Amino acid sequence: MKVGFIGVGNMGGPMCRNIIRNTNHAVTVFDLNPEAVAACTAIGGAAGASTAAVAAASDVVFTSLPMPKHVEEVTLGAGGIAAHARPGTVVIDLSTNSPATARRVESGLAAKGVKMLEAPVSGGVPRATDGTIVIMVGGDAALFEANLPLLKSFSREVIHVGEVGMGSVAKLCNNMLAFCNAAAASEALLLGAAAGIDVHKLYDVICNASGNSDAFRGLGPKAFARNFTPGFALDLAHKDLRLALEMADEVGMPAMIAPQVMTLMRTARAHGMGGDDSSAVLRVYEQALGREVK
Repeated sequence: MKVGFIGVGNMGGPMCRNIIRNTNHAVTVFDLNPEAVAACTAIGGAAGASTAAVAAASDVVFTSLPMPKHVEEVTLGAGGIAAHARPGTVVIDLSTNSPATARRVESGLAAKGVKMLEAPVSGGVPRATDGTIVIMVGGDAALFEANLPLLKSFSREVIHVGEVGMGSVAKLCNNMLAFCNAAAASEALLLGAAAGIDVHKLYDVICNASGNSDAFRGLGPKAFARNFTPGFALDLAHKDLRLALEMADEVGMPAMIAPQVMTLMRTARAHGMGGDDSSAVLRVYEQALGREVK
């Protein structure tokens, strides 16, 4: 099979490299960053000249892109997949998207005879790298089954959640919860620090008690080391939470907690932290209290 992969950055790169390592498919990649392409070609991938060239040469095309507007441009734009792929080509979009955009992209591709699965992922760069990332797939059930072995080549858990649009619903609900957990974890650490407890010991307690969460376990080491180098950038987290709140508006859901976390993210971005790791929301609390978690 000829596989194309467009967008091989922080998340797309490790997933693409796992396909190259774990299958015998011919994989052609394209990214605006030559270094990202080189990381894939170094282990057996081929470099594509453009999105159009990758689309024209592939049976299945993966996309892993930062924003919904990038997904629409790459799939439906003048130099995009719909304009250049052969009828019967399958597009699997791994990006975090809005349900409405995913459905619009599916419709635009279908008009050109191109099939689509939306397949947003969760687990971050470490799990994309070790092949344990979770994929939530929206789309035709038979199309899902046909492409399941390919998806499993870079994922531990692949779950079909319904039609196109439902993958985005699952991803946005998951991320909304993760960001709310991270904000609560920040409050807990700062509260402990302000009250005078050894925050390393507090961290050990919570990691083994009922307050534990992936968000809390990930926050502590970054806070203690003062390392907010982006694994998952705050700007992208802000985008995901905004999409979740837009979805809440669309369905009439009176969200209570997530809007407060959005305000926290906006404050962090206003202080120049948008390019930092999403855990940098902790620093908003630190600035308010005039102290650090340490």
